[in-house]
Amino acid sequence: MKNPNDSFLRGRLRSLKFALRGMWLLITTEDSIKAQLFIAIVATILGFYFDISNIEWMIQFLAIGLVLVAEAVNTAIEEVADFIHPNYHKKIGLIKDIAAGAPSFAAFVSLIIAGFIYIPKITLLF
Repeated sequence: MKNPNDSFLRGRLRSLKFALRGMWLLITTEDSIKAQLFIAIVATILGFYFDISNIEWMIQFLAIGLVLVAEAVNTAIEEVADFIHPNYHKKIGLIKDIAAGAPSFAAFVSLIIAGFIYIPKITLLF
């Protein structure tokens, strides 16, 4: 909640504290985020191994960020849905399924991007 006595800078620092806490909660409690972070670490190691270009690094990190953001938004939607209606409800199930589609789209696009970056480099090895 916004504190009316906060200066602009103090308000931004407070917002940053909440954002960092949210990131920490995601990293420590959500298995999907843990899995995506593991894949991000593997992709980063591959980037160093194959010496990808600066543009490829930028695109790879944008793809990683896209997946992590989609996973975070999906988690938030699922938490709100469970809070509003903790028992099974057909409409809540539909909402949660649609929300789960977002990280699936992001992961699919990220796999395509990984293919564009790494398949040519792997074929050069053989």
